[in-house]
Amino acid sequence: MNKLLITGATTMLTLAGTAQAQSSVTLYGLIDAGITYSNSQINTTGSGHSNWELKSGPVQYSRWGLRGAEDLGAGLKAIFNLESGFNLNDGQYTSSNRIFNRQAYVGLSSRDYGVLTFGRQTDDMVDFVAPLSLTGTEYGGTHFAHPFDIDNLNDSFQINNAVKYQSPDFAGFKLGALYGFSNQAAGFSNNRAYSLGISYLWGPLNFGAGFLQLNSDAATPGQLNANGAVTDTTGSSLLGVLTNQPVPLGALSSRQQTWGAGVNYAFGPAVAGIVYTQTNLTQLFQTGLSTHVQNFEGNLRYALTPAVELSAAYTYSRAGGLAGAGNPHWNQVSAMAGYSFSRRTDVYVQGVWQGVSAGSNSPLGVAWINGLTAPSSTSNQVEATVGLRHRF
Repeated sequence: MNKLLITGATTMLTLAGTAQAQSSVTLYGLIDAGITYSNSQINTTGSGHSNWELKSGPVQYSRWGLRGAEDLGAGLKAIFNLESGFNLNDGQYTSSNRIFNRQAYVGLSSRDYGVLTFGRQTDDMVDFVAPLSLTGTEYGGTHFAHPFDIDNLNDSFQINNAVKYQSPDFAGFKLGALYGFSNQAAGFSNNRAYSLGISYLWGPLNFGAGFLQLNSDAATPGQLNANGAVTDTTGSSLLGVLTNQPVPLGALSSRQQTWGAGVNYAFGPAVAGIVYTQTNLTQLFQTGLSTHVQNFEGNLRYALTPAVELSAAYTYSRAGGLAGAGNPHWNQVSAMAGYSFSRRTDVYVQGVWQGVSAGSNSPLGVAWINGLTAPSSTSNQVEATVGLRHRF
């Protein structure tokens, strides 16, 4: 009897160990804090003044999350990811009505057939084009974004109600597709989203391209679909500036199309890249305007030593179709230097200058570096940040 009990206990412990080895849950996160100076921000009196700020996420948004997988056998896994962004300054969620505001999905991952997931997720511009632009990486981030982050390379918003597929690697090629449902009866296209992406990696060459389309049928505030694909609200969006109020991005226009492509090439300790994106906005909500915004970026990263990384980017942007808003042109120069104490902790210093040219009475004639609290009172704005970043 004792031998039987010992054998049974040993078998149970072995099975428990096997089950534990076949599934995992990982807690992870990133905390980024910096002191930011800007030469001009519009204050409550409407005039401009320099500002010193303690910023949460000046390069990468602070976040924490849970990532899990269960091995189902034959190369198949059940996976999930729950990720929450937070403001380090006050400990609050960056979205007041969401616990897991950055990502929340569950799905299946196959070694041979790719990954299929369901929930709140990133689009294919973020997945395939952003890594080739410094704003989509740890080497530039939030302040390096193109004006208003209108192409979403800085991942300013995510897609709700989304079904997403990413292929396995086919000789260096990867494909992706996403569809975000409106979840509205008799309103199939009222705040829906879909995107496509492709990448190719060959030795030192890395190419990526993506497409994203958002649709809205809303003509009045009462027709806004608050349960649709894109419901993040920002006052710093292009339409937020034109209307001087926060606007749900899913209602930005009857049709918002963004596409872009980029390429990186590595040589020795350096990586050079170019990125182009264009966003077309058809019938801007409550304005009747249509416009397009183009971004041209050149960037460079250089590993001076294993611990010291230098990066810089120049972006030229222009908008068309906004005759009443001056058809603005933006020039932006960005630079950053980082020192790694370890694989998890680093310090950095960065600076950005932005200048805009538009009509004297244009609401878009003032500079506004992404991530700053308010726009400049003039056509130029400068920011400088010293920060500390820790990953866990």
